Amino acid sequence: MNPISLIGNLFHEVFFRPIVNILVIILEQLQLLGIPGSLGWSVILLTLIIRLLVWPFIASQIRSAKKMADLKPHLDVLKVKHKEDKAAMSAAQMALYKEHGVNPAGGCIPALIQLPVFIALANAIPMLFDANQLQKVNDLLYFPNLKLIAPPDPHFAGFSLGDKLIDKTPFVGEWWVLMLIPIITMALSFIQSKMMLPVKPLQVRKEDSKVAIKEKEGVEDTMGAMQSQMMFMMPLMIGVFSYQFPVGLSLYWNIFTLVGIIQQYLIAGWGGFAPWIKIIRR
Repeated sequence: MNPISLIGNLFHEVFFRPIVNILVIILEQLQLLGIPGSLGWSVILLTLIIRLLVWPFIASQIRSAKKMADLKPHLDVLKVKHKEDKAAMSAAQMALYKEHGVNPAGGCIPALIQLPVFIALANAIPMLFDANQLQKVNDLLYFPNLKLIAPPDPHFAGFSLGDKLIDKTPFVGEWWVLMLIPIITMALSFIQSKMMLPVKPLQVRKEDSKVAIKEKEGVEDTMGAMQSQMMFMMPLMIGVFSYQFPVGLSLYWNIFTLVGIIQQYLIAGWGGFAPWIKIIRR
C-alpha cells in the first residue's frame, strides 16, 4: 500500500467514520425526542464534544501564548544583544522559553486535530442530505440499528444546512439572509484573532541605548503591521470559505469559534479586543 492510500485509510477510520457515527447517533437520539432541527442541533452538539476534547490542548496553547507575550521585553533585549548572531539568538530564545515553561510548538496540536475534523465534516454533511448517498452513509455505521431510513431534514433556524451561498443568485431572495452566515463567521473570527493579540506597550528600559530603542520600535512596527494584516486577512479568508461551504459546515465553524472566544476570555481575558470592549461600553 502506498503512503497516500495509507494516509487516506487512516483518515477514514480515525476521523471520518467515527464522526459520521457520532453525528448519526446524536441525530437519532434528538429525533426520538422529537426535537425540531435535529440535524442542526446534532452538528452543534458534535462541535461541543470536539471542542471539549481539544479544550486542554487549546488551554495550554493560550497560556503559552500569554507567557510568550509576558516574555516579550526579555526577547527584545536578546534581539539587541544577539543582533549579529542568529544562532546565539535562537539558542538564547529557546533557553528563555525552557526556563519559563513555554512551548512555542504547542499551538500546532489543536490545528492538527481541528483540520482533519473539519475535512471529515465537509465530506460527511453533504452526504447526509443526499438520498443517493444514503446507502454509503449506512455502510459507514458501526451498528445495523443506526442505519438511516431516509435523509434527515436539513432545515435548522430557517436555513437549509445543505445550502451553499455560492449557488444562490446574488442580491436576490434568500441570498440576503444566507449572506449573514459568512458575515457572522468573519465577525467571530475577527474577535477571536483580536483577542489573541496582547495589549502591551513598547517596553523600554532606562539602560537601553537610543539605537536599541529605535531597533525595538522598528521590530514593533514590523510585527504590528504583520499582525494587523493577518488579523484582517484570516477572517476574510474564512468568510470566503464560508461563502462556498454548506451552511452546516459554517455552523460547525461558528460554534467552534464561539466556544474558542469564551475559552480565550476565561483564560486570558479580552486581550487585544479590550479597547473595542471599552468603546462598545461607552
